[in-house]
Amino acid sequence: MRQDVGVDGDAQRISQLCWMFFLKIIDDQDQELELTYDGYRSPIPSKLQWRNWAADPEGITGQALLNFINDELFPALKDLRPTGKPGDRRRVVRDVFEDAYNYMKSGHLIRQVVNKINEIDFNNLDERRHFGEFYEQLLNDLQSAGNAGEYYTPRAVTAFMVDRIDPHPGETLFDPACGTGGFLTCAIRHMEQQNYVRTPKQREKMAAGLRAVEKKQLPHMLCVTNMLLHGIEDPSFVRHDNTLARPLISWGKDERVDIVLTNPPFGGREEDGIEDNFPTFRTKETADLFLALIVRLLKPGGRAAVVLPDGTLFGEGIKTRLKEHLIEECNLHTIVRLPNSVFKPYASIGTNLLFFEKGAPTKDTWFYEHRVPEGQKAYSMTKPIRLEDLQGCIDWWGGKERKGRKETPQAWRVTAADVKARGYNLDIKNPHTVADDHGDPEALLADLTAAEAETARLRDQLKAILAEALAR
Repeated sequence: MRQDVGVDGDAQRISQLCWMFFLKIIDDQDQELELTYDGYRSPIPSKLQWRNWAADPEGITGQALLNFINDELFPALKDLRPTGKPGDRRRVVRDVFEDAYNYMKSGHLIRQVVNKINEIDFNNLDERRHFGEFYEQLLNDLQSAGNAGEYYTPRAVTAFMVDRIDPHPGETLFDPACGTGGFLTCAIRHMEQQNYVRTPKQREKMAAGLRAVEKKQLPHMLCVTNMLLHGIEDPSFVRHDNTLARPLISWGKDERVDIVLTNPPFGGREEDGIEDNFPTFRTKETADLFLALIVRLLKPGGRAAVVLPDGTLFGEGIKTRLKEHLIEECNLHTIVRLPNSVFKPYASIGTNLLFFEKGAPTKDTWFYEHRVPEGQKAYSMTKPIRLEDLQGCIDWWGGKERKGRKETPQAWRVTAADVKARGYNLDIKNPHTVADDHGDPEALLADLTAAEAETARLRDQLKAILAEALAR
């Protein structure tokens, strides 16, 4: 792919790979479903199925292959018409290709890539598992692919949040900003590992409870492919849309969910007019709007785990009203404070994991300060956060009922009355940490003045040297 003049950068390479993976995976699944179910029909027309244009390593290549992909394959898949019947996967295919693009310009190089992908049998469990590991690494590599990094949440963080929420088949689980589907895949894996899913009916029940929306095309395509890789035959529940584009009041009771697991985009601002959908919390800040939506979408007794930046905790104005609303409507029982380096290199701001349940107001909030492991200055691309790093918090948690929690050097409790007295500022520092002694302010100011004077002297000296050199 790197030899192809049409592909520029990792994000384009991953996008190109993804639509190819998608077609191979869905074709392998189709062949298995055709054997399993009488009368099953692939959502893809026969001529466009992977087996009929890509599977033969000596098949169509060069300009003929390029013309087929650009003039036949893409236009036809973008124009698929869903039947609306249960199990019809045409909408999945159409949504994936809606904004997809073939970046490669060489049909010969495309054939080489296709032949390599064709070596994988996605109906072979071992091969699928190995490919799943590769795909996870591919998503991880998105962090270094410019802005594409915003779609990826470290898997240790998603696994920890899912483990604490403990979803079960039959519960509706929603990620309103799903990115590449990390929370969904972690939830599927968790339910399988806990033996909640042992029969086809239980798997069907689990899949029926999944809900997700992603605004941008690349992560949507990655997420759908991720779902197919994890054995979800109909990932049409992953919608390509903007969750915030609907008025808050339009979400009815029948759309309420049991669980929300999400890392909403933060630091970004929504387009003009979106704030009109949230008349009580008029703001363009994406994370704030998602928090308001999550509180509304939870059923009574529903639970949520959400990644939010420090700014949400200490912010004022609309943020204060939002936090007051959250504390009155939900039991905000735990806030896990993460170091700034967890989301590096895409973001290096302080983040927090908020855990809350709908239906009863908050009485107490426990804070837990997660620290970088001893001997390590910060998390990084080469030394990312691992699930075992969070074991201390799991041990402290107190099981499903959160019983027996105690204050420790990393954990402390704050009452709702204290939070209210602070103007709903939740940016509460660890009271067990001894504040750093930065010295006497007068002495610090004197040192600053002396340093500024020395800087000015050196600047004048440099100017004189340059003036003398130019005069020669």
